[in-house]
This record gives sequence, C-alpha cells and structure tokens, in this order.
Amino acid sequence: MSQEQPVAAGASNPAATDDGDATARQMQVLEFELGGETYCVDIDYVSEIVDRGSLTSVPNAPEFVEGVMDLRGRTTSIVNPKTLLNVDDTGEANRIVIFDAKRFEDEAAIGWLVDEVDQVLRVSMDDVEDPPMERSDFIEGIVRREDELVVWISPTKTDSAT
Repeated sequence: MSQEQPVAAGASNPAATDDGDATARQMQVLEFELGGETYCVDIDYVSEIVDRGSLTSVPNAPEFVEGVMDLRGRTTSIVNPKTLLNVDDTGEANRIVIFDAKRFEDEAAIGWLVDEVDQVLRVSMDDVEDPPMERSDFIEGIVRREDELVVWISPTKTDSAT
C-alpha cells in the first residue's frame, strides 16, 4: 500500500511578503533528488506523491518508461527521468511524483520515479536564470540558491518525448 502525500498540504504555508509585485514574481516548485542532484518542477503540475509500488513492465516501451501502475483505477505510465535526462543512475528511486493529467495535451497519466522528494519551495523569478545550453528541451531554467543551483524541468516538455 502506498503512502500518499497531498501536495497542497506542503504548499499551504507560502512565505508572507508585503510587496504585491514580489509575490506576483514568485512561484512554488517541488524539489526532488535525481542521482545526487536537485531538480524541481512547477508545483501546479503535481497532483500527488506516492511511494514506489510494483510496476508492470510494458514490452517494447521506450527505454525511459519503467512500466505502468494502477493508481485509483487509472493506468499511469511511470517514467524514469534519469534515463530521459541522461542523469547518473545513482541512488534508489523510492518515490513517484504523479502529474495532473489535465495539464498535458493528451491528458496522459504520468509519474516520475525520483530518489527523494525534498520540499515545496517558493522561488522568486529573479533567481531563475535561462538554461545554459542551446539544447535545453526539458529545462525551463536554473534556480540560483545560496548554496546550490537547482535545475528546473518542464514535465510537459518531457511528455512530448514519450
């Protein structure tokens, strides 16, 4: 049985600010770990987070599709973003970030295997830099934080690869 984490619970404590413009230039992201590095996605795409359960393999599926699982009566494709993004395959993928199917053109039910889910964080758009390379198909930007850089990924762009 999987333990579920409603995302809204983590997102309910936004940082208070007196400046309306500063709030408008902020958004919330879900940070997670892949192969020892920190990545994030816009929280608006996330519907829930579940523990990794058993997956059913799909013959002839693309290399980055780990399999499918039944999530509340809906067949959900589980993608390994490490393979899709060419990230070192270190660390064990223990959690699955389930995306809101309504946010995708084809309303596909998709989840990403991640090593660990860290936190929901409010990010100022002033701290987001453009991707460093021309070939940034999946990367929305780089979030600069005091102690690290976080790669911001677009789940809808990775969906087009599936």
